[in-house]
Amino acid sequence: MSAIEIDTSPRSAVLDDAHIGDIKGAFGTICQGDVAPRTGWGARVKTLLAILGPGLIVMVGDNDAGAFGTYTQAGQNYGTSLLWTLLLLVPVLYVNQEMVLRLGAVTGVGHARLIFARFGRFWGAFSVIDLFLLNALTIVTEFIGITLGLDYLGISREIGVVAAAVLVVLAAGTGDFRRFERFALFLCFGSLLLVPVFLVAHPPMGQLAADFVTPQLPADGKLADVMLLIIGIVGTTIAPWQLFFQQSYVIDKRITPRFMRYERADLWIGILLVMVGGVAMMAFAAATFGSQAEFGNFTDAGGVAAGLEKYVGKAPGVLFAIALIDASIIGAAAVSLSTAYAIGDVLSLKHSLHRKATDAKGFYAIYAGLIVLAAALVLTPGTPLGLLTNAVQSLAGVLLPSATVFLLLLCNDKAVLGPWVNGRWVNLFTGAVIAVLVTLSIILTASVVFPDIAGETIVTMLAAGIGLALVVALVGWAIRSSRGDAPVAIDRSGQATWRMPALDLLKPGRLTTQSKIWMSVLRFYLLGAGGLVLWRIVMLAVGGAG
Repeated sequence: MSAIEIDTSPRSAVLDDAHIGDIKGAFGTICQGDVAPRTGWGARVKTLLAILGPGLIVMVGDNDAGAFGTYTQAGQNYGTSLLWTLLLLVPVLYVNQEMVLRLGAVTGVGHARLIFARFGRFWGAFSVIDLFLLNALTIVTEFIGITLGLDYLGISREIGVVAAAVLVVLAAGTGDFRRFERFALFLCFGSLLLVPVFLVAHPPMGQLAADFVTPQLPADGKLADVMLLIIGIVGTTIAPWQLFFQQSYVIDKRITPRFMRYERADLWIGILLVMVGGVAMMAFAAATFGSQAEFGNFTDAGGVAAGLEKYVGKAPGVLFAIALIDASIIGAAAVSLSTAYAIGDVLSLKHSLHRKATDAKGFYAIYAGLIVLAAALVLTPGTPLGLLTNAVQSLAGVLLPSATVFLLLLCNDKAVLGPWVNGRWVNLFTGAVIAVLVTLSIILTASVVFPDIAGETIVTMLAAGIGLALVVALVGWAIRSSRGDAPVAIDRSGQATWRMPALDLLKPGRLTTQSKIWMSVLRFYLLGAGGLVLWRIVMLAVGGAG
């Protein structure tokens, strides 16, 4: 049965019939059509265990090789003075990913396909091209992380990288969704290997608690370098691929709006794990190197493992290296899946982990092709691995605002989400987040292109960005007030059973002139900024700039 023949009822827009049926989670099954009330704790726990997965995988997958490098760099170079950035990111993570899981459960259509359907091919092509290029580079960094862990453990990188690539491809290619999810969740819980490293390193708990809740900048750090690291923390914690992955994974798991609160609980558990990992890495790196010659001289995650062995013990170094490999493998799997899901959605390919490779050849070819390409690049002598790592970190920071803008627009589309559309406060919060992301993106671009930029200039840019955002918000409020536009109450009745109708039954999406102008400005900025950043990195790599 083809994607367009699956379901012609006005109640469903599901594009692949493999996305309809029982929820077969790693730890339980929920039969299709199960509407029994969950009245006792036992029934609720069983339901949560069956739903558990999308939030955990997307969050722990975000603590990937790039995160290992960024968090430990913050700890080794500046102690725990930047721990507060993680706390500030918690509400951003939740609001962003909660919007995505709503879109997945309510619409049954992937993120990229919704952008194409509601905003047209022009904007949809940009979103998918951005995702494909950035994801391809990100997967390379995951395999760089694997090589760093292998080198520390004394394992041949050729054998280890090939074995990791084969494992990642086979884990998704069995045609058994539950088998893949068990594999992914096993890796998720492997991230807890960082906890004993934290305990053995004995970081000062009082200092940790204070730095976690007290925003500050390192007293002896160069402001430009500190801001770049903060932007790196934001970019590695909130990445565009997460939006595409979680929405499609929720759909592939067959989760419906009825189980929204359980999926929100799953997301909170994932956020808790990602915070535990981030805090642990920043803290034990600070405790290990704080009084040593290596303090302020971060090299890479492999150097952190060597430092742990030198100053704390062999076991912590080994545990850190294994956790790095574990995180890189789950990151590679999740990022590759997000790309395969998105392209499968847009090209109307069969795209589900419930399907065997022979039944979804295009989907699995994209997934496996990205893994094989990344592994081959890492093993190819002369590949500029440092250049690729820098490019990923910089481009992720530059492209963040664009993905969040599309997410906000979709979550205010009543034809798409009906009673599940955003409320006023979610919109205000997300708008503020977009303003901050745009400002940070501009600072990142300026810092990369002009590496000697003065701290005073960065402070001025921050102030100007915040001021401009306030002016835009006030002007928008004044225009709405002059028109007499009052907030319209949202009818939330029937949420548990409401789903988006088939895409061809929806009224055409419409962007206002104001939205088109702002999106065009943002797009041209991102193209220019991304190009400048890449040019600067290439020039530095070949010695053409200094």
